[in-house]
Amino acid sequence: MTPSKTKKETKPEWRHFNFVTNGPVDDYLYSMLPKRDEVLAEMEAYAGLHKVPIVGPAVARVLQQLALMTGARTVFELGSAIGYSTIWWAQAVGEKGRVIYTDGDSRNAERARGYFERAGVSDRITIHTGDALEFLSEQKQQFDIIFNDVDKEDYPRVLRLVSPRLRKGGLFITDNVLWSGRVAERSPREAATKAILEFNRLLYGSADFYTTILPIRDGLAVALKR
Repeated sequence: MTPSKTKKETKPEWRHFNFVTNGPVDDYLYSMLPKRDEVLAEMEAYAGLHKVPIVGPAVARVLQQLALMTGARTVFELGSAIGYSTIWWAQAVGEKGRVIYTDGDSRNAERARGYFERAGVSDRITIHTGDALEFLSEQKQQFDIIFNDVDKEDYPRVLRLVSPRLRKGGLFITDNVLWSGRVAERSPREAATKAILEFNRLLYGSADFYTTILPIRDGLAVALKR
């Protein structure tokens, strides 16, 4: 009889990125997830092989569920990489919806474009290559959802830009707000950790938002625009 593989051996490579839930609970959560379609599964494999950070399916389902619950039709995504979460958003907003993809790497954007076409959602996505924060600052419209997943040092700056560009009742959602548990360090030295701590403090203290941090994967902040 062939010995069975251990959980560690069968765990997809992209799951070795940041997590805050303990191993057995994390394994259980992911074991419950339905199988993804061919395009999303390929993106997960590529992300694991090339160390591309993606939100993964557990968080992506939360994002999609929040969009569906709020009837979102417009999503601005800050930091889209290969477009994994972008596809989940695009599926949620429907044929008449619009998702704005942003990334500073043209190679990421080109790869993402191919995935969007294969997933059948390219007509719902606007691709912008360049500075995501600068592009957000130029927006005149208000969005239903703004999703923040840029460089962590920029998180406090993102918060200053978001409120005027999010409709009342809209959602400001941010990934990696628990930063592999480093937010609990007594004397953090890393610039990214300090920026996330400042961001979390300002977000919870903002009169513009009603905020909760969900301790899933690497921490997901969900803030309702008042």
